[in-house]
Amino acid sequence: MDVTSAKTVAGNPAVFDSVLIANRGEIALRIQRACRELGLKTVMVHSTADSNADYLKSADLSVCIGPASPGQSYINKSAILLAAKLTGAGAIHPGYGFLSENAGFAQAVEDMGLVFIGPPAEAIRTMGDKIAAKRAMLAAGVPCVPGPDTALPDDTAEIARIAEEIGYPVIVKAAGGGGGRGMRVVHDAASLADAVLVTREEARRAFGTPELYVEKFLQHPRHVEIQVLSDGFGNAVSVGLRDCSLQRRHQKVVEEAPAIAIPDAIARSVSERCADACRQIGYRGVGTFEFLYENGEFYFIEMNTRLQVEHPVTEMTSGIDLVRQQLLVALGHRLEFDQADITCSGHSFECRINAEDPYTFLPSPGLITAMALPGGPGVRVDTHVSAGYRVSPHYDSLIAKLIVHGADRPQALQRMRRALSEFSIAGVSTNLPLHREIFEDPAFIAGGPDIHHLETWFSARSKQ
Repeated sequence: MDVTSAKTVAGNPAVFDSVLIANRGEIALRIQRACRELGLKTVMVHSTADSNADYLKSADLSVCIGPASPGQSYINKSAILLAAKLTGAGAIHPGYGFLSENAGFAQAVEDMGLVFIGPPAEAIRTMGDKIAAKRAMLAAGVPCVPGPDTALPDDTAEIARIAEEIGYPVIVKAAGGGGGRGMRVVHDAASLADAVLVTREEARRAFGTPELYVEKFLQHPRHVEIQVLSDGFGNAVSVGLRDCSLQRRHQKVVEEAPAIAIPDAIARSVSERCADACRQIGYRGVGTFEFLYENGEFYFIEMNTRLQVEHPVTEMTSGIDLVRQQLLVALGHRLEFDQADITCSGHSFECRINAEDPYTFLPSPGLITAMALPGGPGVRVDTHVSAGYRVSPHYDSLIAKLIVHGADRPQALQRMRRALSEFSIAGVSTNLPLHREIFEDPAFIAGGPDIHHLETWFSARSKQ
């Protein structure tokens, strides 16, 4: 469906015919491809460090917006907005990371009369404040981690009373935090005051606000996500569950869909509540509700108001192109399906391939001298790199995502092992050896490890 036919199907005129992609790397290429399939022109912005990226050649226009430092390029709001004005772009897609969850940027895009391909600025603002998000989720009936939906007071005695009421261990979190930063686990009352003091200062420095909140710390939960899609007309659907429990320092390493060993009735109930929450907050586009799951219960922790790195596993099991749907919703279309139309089949895994030492995890920038990609049935590689590409030290070390799909989980496991054995990259260190080890780990193969499993596994491996 190109833009012209999209007009006919939706009954609405297209509001833009060109998209500025305010990102880099594999996600910039992924968005560019979806735009081209819909007949939309693309404007690629880039830093000086990315001036030789191959995906710039297939764009309709490319504009250098600054030097390598992200602060002077990919998160430089003024430079991006000026590029949009100069090129005549009608919309801006932020991808993930950088400015994708910046409410101020979304508002500035809208104020310029352009379309922000994401939710309204107010929805980003609400869900970006963890306290406001929890309050909104409670109002929508979404189950949350035990703890108040208000910020911690300054009074230390009152903080101690709140923690005692919740029951130790508790976790102190920054209200404006994310990405695993701005949080501390507290196991007893004696440690509480110091934890609050340190976390408050860290929050002030990292997120611009010292506001904190406290919740029950769950001991052995899994990290389970629910993908949602909403058109802004009151139509919202959930598109399956993902398990993202394999993490190192709160950073995801391997993801899979669907999340196994969760009763259908429980999954369906919480998914319906997430869709209801989208309607209540006026959400538009794709989003992800993140939960801790323990002892048959879901506990909301945050919502990502953007496309996720791990969105391909949901695409592979649902058959829904989430980036395409983002674009169509931004064009003013209603969803092409309702909840009853969505079925998920088979099983999918995603491995994040990073340019880093597989044992020390230190970044490994440099020149990729050779690269062989896996292929065959059910194998997908999302990457912007090839032989001759220079991995920059200025950005995240993610250079590829290896995704597989099988008829069931055992077949998907075997398919990933085969794909990993075929994948080779020379010139820089990568975490491919780590992924090969993970997919031989008996506990992971059995399924359902908790969020601490990978750290425990790393610790045991280092002692061998």
